[in-house]
Amino acid sequence: MSSWEVRVAAGERERLHMFVEKVFNSLHRAEQRRWAREYLWGLLHTPGKKTPRRMAEAGLLPAGAAHGLHQFINGSPWNWQPVRCALAGTVAAGGPAYAWTCADLLIPKQGEHSVGVHRRLDQATGRTINCQRALGLFLSTGTRCFPLDWSLVLDGEWDWDDLRRRRARIPEEETGRPVGAYVVGFAAGVAAHTQLPDAPWVLNLTRRCDDASGVMAGLARRGLDFVCEVESRQIVLIGRPAPRVITVGELMEEPHARQPHVLMRQTEHGGSRAVRVNVYGGPVRLSQRGAGKDGVSRTYQVLELPSTDGAQPPRYWITSLMSRGVEEVLTLARSQSTALATVATVREGFGVLDFEGRSFPGWHHHMTMVSAAYAYQRLYGTPGAGSAPAVPLPVAHAGTTAHYADAGAKGLGA
Repeated sequence: MSSWEVRVAAGERERLHMFVEKVFNSLHRAEQRRWAREYLWGLLHTPGKKTPRRMAEAGLLPAGAAHGLHQFINGSPWNWQPVRCALAGTVAAGGPAYAWTCADLLIPKQGEHSVGVHRRLDQATGRTINCQRALGLFLSTGTRCFPLDWSLVLDGEWDWDDLRRRRARIPEEETGRPVGAYVVGFAAGVAAHTQLPDAPWVLNLTRRCDDASGVMAGLARRGLDFVCEVESRQIVLIGRPAPRVITVGELMEEPHARQPHVLMRQTEHGGSRAVRVNVYGGPVRLSQRGAGKDGVSRTYQVLELPSTDGAQPPRYWITSLMSRGVEEVLTLARSQSTALATVATVREGFGVLDFEGRSFPGWHHHMTMVSAAYAYQRLYGTPGAGSAPAVPLPVAHAGTTAHYADAGAKGLGA
């Protein structure tokens, strides 16, 4: 290694040391913070599979270090939630917040011993695979998107098999819940954390979500703004005092219901093309479950992106951002795509697929380190760091945030 390379490595280790002292400050033992620093270094610099042995070799650590890295993740009893809160605060301080969003992460596994592993349908491929299913909380800031919190979906036998749960060290309060409940739990945690930014929630409730109305109602109860993509059969209420129940698909097919807007989009060849977006001419309501925290039912706007070739169905969004322009709302909705791109990067490049993950605490420790490594690379850069997905988003306006947390919510600040 040349003297220049030595200086670069030394400078980065010093920068990483300062990052760990800030984000992992809740780990009171210096030894724990040292192992956190070495684990992060391994995730950032180990080529190929990121096992404890390979990470120890990449970090030029002494014999026995692989056991120490393994013990730090799987045996050490540190609390991951304060670390995730500190990481969220560090990310939020690095740039303006545009949106909170959630995205799925499927982790294929062999066998049946990894915590939460279950046979599930992978909607991307249409195949049923043996995998863990996680739901991640992301904060979009400018052209970047950061994973800040994780929930592991516990369904099937993992919800009721006491022997499996004891072996995996799953806490009693961690039980199987509908996916929508995890999303609302994330929102409750963010709302309860006064140091985190107030930004709209951007969600795709058309895939793997069992209760879109319940999720939107949970956000509304906390006074949180949102842009949610929904299915055509999503029910809304129109008119007063006796409201009519109708689906958004039916609503946008009614005569004179739609107000067309034409947006110009740049093509890949440098030209431009017109894209039509329809907006329902009046406000809609969700249901009494969607009442605001003051008990007054909130009103929303429905947007439709029509099918242009008949091959793809129309897309629909429900948003509480009644005063925003159509362009701004749809640009904001792109943060969901940014989160999906981040999931792909995290899944392939930061050791998510390499971790055995047999225990519940070990899985959460590892995913916390993955989030920290990704944030460090995007904030400070490391050799080989790729550019973050570039999706320009509009600045979010400040709004009210209810400081309320669901019973049993495990999100940031809960």
